[in-house]
Order: sequence, then structure tokens, then C-alpha cells
Amino acid sequence: MTPVSSPATTTFAELGVPPRLVKTLTAGGITAPFPIQADTLPDSLSGRDVLGRGKTGSGKTLAFAIPLVARLSAGSSAGAGRPRGLILAPTRELATQITAVVQPMAQALGLTVTTIFGGVPQGRQASALRAGVDIVVACPGRLEDLMRQRLVRLDRVEISILDEADHMADLGFLPGVTRILTATPEGGQRLLFSATLDNGVDKLVKRFLNQPVMHSVDEATSPVAAMTHHIYEVSGADSKKGVVFALASGRGRRILFMRTKHQARKLAKQLTDAGIPSVDLHGNLSQGARDRNLLAFSSGKARVLVATDVAARGVHVDDVELVVHVDPPAEHKAYLHRSGRTARAGSAGDVVTLTLPEQRRDMSQLLRKAAIKATPIKVTADSAELKALVGETAELVAPPAVTSVPNRSVKSPGSRTGRSPRPTADGSAPYEGRGRGQSARSQGGRAAAGHTEGSRSRGGYSGHSGGGSSQGGARRSQSRASSAR
Repeated sequence: MTPVSSPATTTFAELGVPPRLVKTLTAGGITAPFPIQADTLPDSLSGRDVLGRGKTGSGKTLAFAIPLVARLSAGSSAGAGRPRGLILAPTRELATQITAVVQPMAQALGLTVTTIFGGVPQGRQASALRAGVDIVVACPGRLEDLMRQRLVRLDRVEISILDEADHMADLGFLPGVTRILTATPEGGQRLLFSATLDNGVDKLVKRFLNQPVMHSVDEATSPVAAMTHHIYEVSGADSKKGVVFALASGRGRRILFMRTKHQARKLAKQLTDAGIPSVDLHGNLSQGARDRNLLAFSSGKARVLVATDVAARGVHVDDVELVVHVDPPAEHKAYLHRSGRTARAGSAGDVVTLTLPEQRRDMSQLLRKAAIKATPIKVTADSAELKALVGETAELVAPPAVTSVPNRSVKSPGSRTGRSPRPTADGSAPYEGRGRGQSARSQGGRAAAGHTEGSRSRGGYSGHSGGGSSQGGARRSQSRASSAR
């Protein structure tokens, strides 16, 4: 493969982007390419295979979406179950967000897009494929299921894109990815984007990319210049809880990372009950609940997202001013990907890691591997350093009303059945309830989420969903001017 330097051009038109796409990008407020876009577009638009390496938030999505749409706009229409463009992504969140970026450009050039992932019924996905789509954005597992059912064939794919290949490897998806790429024509164009080339990613490059041009805008462990890192040492569990609540109390958006699903759900509930509107995001939520919670966070109804590592990649929400590692990650790559939820698209952001005294050595090793320089300081919830970072605190919000059901064994006066009447919830409450019977069915997600079907949330705390559609969640979580990059 041939590494090349960045060109001197500064506009999409100079890079060879078709005028209709330039017009669409400009209408979305995107007027100048980021480095990885400026580096890769001349080669990808000319039909070359490209290996792109760049840190999270560097603008990779547009770097592959533009050549994909440009190439397919000149070809024939799609056949039933036979797409011409394929994007593989490791998570349903990332697949949905990629679709939200590709959709406006594809629509402007008369192309259709659908998203395929598991965790939801396949009916709408299968229907979309039968109707014929040009571009499929897919997670490997569900795509292979549909291939085995002969609902989709990849023999007409002209351009294949693999995004976040290193995360695919971390999740054990490479065997499936290998089978999928093998099903695409050998002469097709292939673009692979990854932060690193370890864990078997290099084998994919050697097998499937034909004399690729490699573009690397940053080292794999390179931190974002606009990101400021803070290491706060707390004396114990009680002190840590006070610091967490103080960090969550600011006016801007912030993401708090926890190690387990249970702790993420618990902290989101505790914060909301304390007047800080929060939602959770983890693997136990249904797709409908994930969409609703992301919509609440991106729309501002909830200022805090409490997440496990499922949100470390693929969740791109604008203007996240603070990321807090409530539980320090296990290794340095997770630290960098979690931290990459802030300081995106040229914006500034802060990252805080909370550590206990017994975690000093592990934290020091992690920071060294991540090439992060930060001096630990001891803090409490009242420390001046913490207050300066948080800034002005937001007004507290009354927690949502929760419907309670009286003890049915107690007879109510005048009741024939001996059961007390079930009280109704206050319809003005902006949250959904927490009980199983109060989950709403997601009816959206048909366009931005690729014609997928929502499903009921089975327990857990869905907070701030407000009954919004997943279509709105996917679209509103993107700022046209920055997140798409």
C-alpha cells in the first residue's frame, strides 16, 4: 500500500466532489473538508481502494459516504434484494448514524438507502430489500441471516465499505465480515477505515483491498488537541458519588461512562430523582428504548447520558462538552473511544476520569499507553477546580410522576371486586414510566433507521423518551454542520 500526503486543496469541489453533492453539503452547512476527507477523496473518487486511519471524531463518515454516493449515481438502478453499495458497521447505533449522514446525499442523487441490524423484527428490512435499495448499511450478524434466507445477494455490489474495522475485530465479527466481503465481486472498490490495524484487521486489508492507498491523519493513539484531560482522585465511594453529581449538574450535555448495565441504569435514575434529567444507554435496552433515550439526550430533554461502552463508538451527538469516566476503562483504546464523544468536529471538550487511591498505578499505565499527560489532583464535590470545570449549574427539574398500583388485597369502599381503582399518571409528565407496563412501542426508525421495526422496552429505566420516534432520534442526533463529518 502507498501512504500519501495531504493535498493542498481546501474545498470539496477542488477535490473532485460532483456539483450536486457539493450543493447538498453546503445546504447542510458543510463547506470545507476535514483532513481525512481532503486526504482520501481524490483517491476514493477515482475508484482506488483506500485504507483510512484516523482517530474517532475525525470525519470518516463523510470520507466514505461521498465517494459511495458519487459512484452509484452514475450506474443503473437497484434490483430486488441486490444492492449496489454496502457499508458494514459494528453496532446498530453506528449503522443508524451512518444512514443519517448518507441519506440526504443519496436522496439528492435519486438513490435509496436502508439499514439492517439485529435486535428488531426483520419484516421491514426484508420488505425494503424486496422493493430494491441502492445502498445497504448493515451490521454483519443480521446481514448474514438475510443472506442465508436468500433475501439479499451481494453479487452486484460495486463499492464495499468497512467502518471501524478494529471494533469489528474487538467484537469477534471478522469471520462474518470475511464471509460477507467474499460474497461481493472481486473487482469492486473497497474502502476500509480503522483506528488501528491490529487483531486481524491487517489480514482483511491484505485479502480484500487491491493495492490500497493508505491515508493516516493521526497516530492510532493520538489524542484530540481540543480535548482537555483531567484526573480527579476521590477518597472513597461517598466522596465519589458527590463528585459525580456535581459533574452532572452543569448546563451542557455530558456523558457518564459506567462499567456495568446495572450501574448505568441505577445512576441515571438517581440523577433524575435528584433533579438532573438523565437517560441510560446499554445493551439491555430494546432498540426502541435506545432510540428514545438518544432522542431525549440529543434534543436536550435530558442533559446527561449514562452509558456503558456500547456508546463509546457509534453515538455521535453534537456539543457534548464533558465526558466522565465514572468507572475507569480497562484499557487505553476504550479510554480514547469513550473520550472521543466530546471535542468532535473541531469543537473543544473536557474529559474527567475519577479514580480511587488504589487505582493510581493502573491509571498511570493506561494514560501512558494512551499518550495522555494529566496530573492527578484530589477533589471533593466542593473543590474549586471541579466548580470551575462545571461552570454554571442548571436548574433542577422535578422527577417524572410514577404511577403506583395500590395493594389489590385491600377492599375499596363501594367496590364490588374488592380492588381499589387504578390511578392514572399525570399526562403532562415529560418522561415515560419505569415499570414494564409503561413502555411505549417505537413507531419510528423507518427512514433514518433503515425501515427497521421498533420493539417494546422490557423493564429498565427509559427516562425522557417522551414518545418520540426513532426516526427523529436518528436525525436530531446529527448536526448537519459537524456531526456528519
